[in-house]
Amino acid sequence: MDHQQRRATGTSGTTPSSERTETPATWFEAGLRLLQAGQLAQAEQCGRQALTIDQGHADSLHLMGLLCVASKQYDLAIEWFAMAIRQKGDVADYFVNLGMALHRKERFDEAIKCYDRALMLNPDQIEIWLRMAELLQHQERFDEAIKAFDRAVTLDNARADIWYRMGEILQQQKRVDEALLSFDQALKVKPDHREAANASGLLYFETKRYEDALARFSRSAEIDPTQAGAFNFISRCQWPLRRYEEALASVRKAHEVAPDSPEITRNVGLLLQGLSRHEEAMVWLEKALALRPDFPQALNDRSVSLMALRRIDEAFADIDRAIALDPECPDYRWNRSMAQLLVGNFDDGWQGREWGRKSTVLVFEDRKFEAPHWFGEKPIADKTILLHSDEGLGDTIQFSRYAAMVAKLGARVILEVEAPLQALLTGLEGVSLCLPKNAELPAFDLHCPIGGLPLAFKTRLDTIPASPSCIAPLPQARLSAWQDRLGVHDRLRVGLVWSGNPLHTNDRNRSTSLRQMSSIFDDRARFYSLQKAPRPEDKAALSERSDVIDLTEYLTDFVETAALISHLDLVITVDTSVAHLAATLGRPTWILLPHTPDYRWLLDRDDSPWYPSVRLFRQDERRNYDSALACVREALGALIGAFKA
Repeated sequence: MDHQQRRATGTSGTTPSSERTETPATWFEAGLRLLQAGQLAQAEQCGRQALTIDQGHADSLHLMGLLCVASKQYDLAIEWFAMAIRQKGDVADYFVNLGMALHRKERFDEAIKCYDRALMLNPDQIEIWLRMAELLQHQERFDEAIKAFDRAVTLDNARADIWYRMGEILQQQKRVDEALLSFDQALKVKPDHREAANASGLLYFETKRYEDALARFSRSAEIDPTQAGAFNFISRCQWPLRRYEEALASVRKAHEVAPDSPEITRNVGLLLQGLSRHEEAMVWLEKALALRPDFPQALNDRSVSLMALRRIDEAFADIDRAIALDPECPDYRWNRSMAQLLVGNFDDGWQGREWGRKSTVLVFEDRKFEAPHWFGEKPIADKTILLHSDEGLGDTIQFSRYAAMVAKLGARVILEVEAPLQALLTGLEGVSLCLPKNAELPAFDLHCPIGGLPLAFKTRLDTIPASPSCIAPLPQARLSAWQDRLGVHDRLRVGLVWSGNPLHTNDRNRSTSLRQMSSIFDDRARFYSLQKAPRPEDKAALSERSDVIDLTEYLTDFVETAALISHLDLVITVDTSVAHLAATLGRPTWILLPHTPDYRWLLDRDDSPWYPSVRLFRQDERRNYDSALACVREALGALIGAFKA
């Protein structure tokens, strides 16, 4: 069909007919309709016909550029758009599409200038702001990109997609609270926005706002119940909220949705492990390893349960295999070192323990000082060394004994500790200056974390420095005040601590309750609460009892606690900082331990090489404190019987 025939018949009504006046505009409009219908060849014919009539017709030049974009001929598109702009320089769409073509050719600065010009012509066009924001984000001009998104959302605050995209870039810039506001607004505008619910939930989870995270992931699971990941995160939120059985039910639901996921199968095992149900945990961890035999995380986890079940050789075989699969993972090295220390292999244990400083999720605060580390490898005479706390309060108290040993090597020792311990450890033997954390530090030549000192001195079981108290004498005024407060010493005085930090990862296993500990009470003794910040149920129980004297309102710092303990005959405690304090003071200290204790208490012994005055009472295989407390009650009865006022 020749050109005259096409003009006469038209093309399904999309090109001008012979009955109408043929103008560039009519050919352009027909071409635009064909482009929108995906008929690119016919659209090009219309555009060229329009330009045959008027070679300077701006809309048709622009149309030819759009056709080139559709066929990914971006260099040609740029030429066509530029010609359109030369003919008519006040059309925002021309600049937008030129900017898009320049963007595709990675001519980013030119593209931004085009978008700027388009916004000058049409500042209320949301899509231009979004294109600008996307390009600025790509250029890592994040603050400008956020402003562009903000302008877009100001123009239309009911568009969930804009709120979500702005949240993504705010999250990328670690502006967490602003990102949360954006994601939550996206969810408010569009309540079934699954991605926004998940993104918000993940940010709340990462910032340990578990109640908020739980609400978002629960909403996500309502939107799409086929998401195993949402149920998995619901479980991970419920666990730190101490909703243990719900957490287990949620992760089982995740497994129902994705039974072939080794990660989720492993997580079922992890939760059972956290509930001390190690035999059941083993079943799930073995399922995970059947799904993925080279799964180092599951091997690492199984080693923990094997150690808890006292299958020690198998535990080491698993953790060694995990390390072989991923030799650079600090978590596996750390767990192996804890197991080594627990069984008394200090030579390997202390060295491996230093891997904890490389972990992103574990344990140590690794200080970035310019001065080099010291781990005993070089002489330090006439040097100034900073010893700084790197773990919990109890660890700092336990390892502070090494300060005197460092000083005996000829060094000037600066000790930096948690603020609550500064008064207690000031005057410690061998310490020239004791500072609280975050205080301005004087110059020093070397530094060593306090937890690294056993490595520096190559400590073995038979060389543990278990000397009498290294703490400076307590102020006499405080000791006298407590003597007056306690009154006549006509019965055995027993201090009690039944729970530790609820945020501790092993709190569920190591803490108990006042009601359970009350099984040891004997009216021939006086019991004193040393429990700071009791949990609500314990606080209520304490208020109901007349056989426990609560003087904790006077325990304003560790010096006061030490002064009170100095007047007690015995401290009975779970594994907390008070256990270390009482033992360091040389007071008789009975420590209740979970079936698998912290490494420092070793296995299968009732004494401690770290503390001569300590006696250990361990859970049995049932992993509760019933049997341990029964032993405490019997031993306490004997002690009360031998007490003489």
